[in-house]
Amino acid sequence: MSSQFPEKLIPLIILNALDGKSLPIFGKGIQIPDWHYVDDHVRALIIFATKCEAGETFNFGGQNEKQNIYVMYTLCYKLDELCPKTLWSFFIDQINYFADLHGHDMRYAFDTSKIQRELS
Repeated sequence: MSSQFPEKLIPLIILNALDGKSLPIFGKGIQIPDWHYVDDHVRALIIFATKCEAGETFNFGGQNEKQNIYVMYTLCYKLDELCPKTLWSFFIDQINYFADLHGHDMRYAFDTSKIQRELS
């Protein structure tokens, strides 16, 4: 089973939502990371370790760019479905917007053409 640090967006949303705490989001939540599954990342590391020459460099990405606010809303709606709070209370109501951090990256993605070409 894979896990992620609890301060990262997805575990933070889930843990805070279930504890009735604020769901913090920076700015308008329009930052766009390239989301990927931990299991996919681990599989890629295994491929790197078994099929690549020492010293080779590859960019790994999930080709799954989503705004942070989209991820937060999706998780809130799923939590409402799986463990509803009350008839008139929703997890999305716990979202709390904070001023964006100075210099915050708005998009982080990678050119994955080499890994696609050489390792499928």
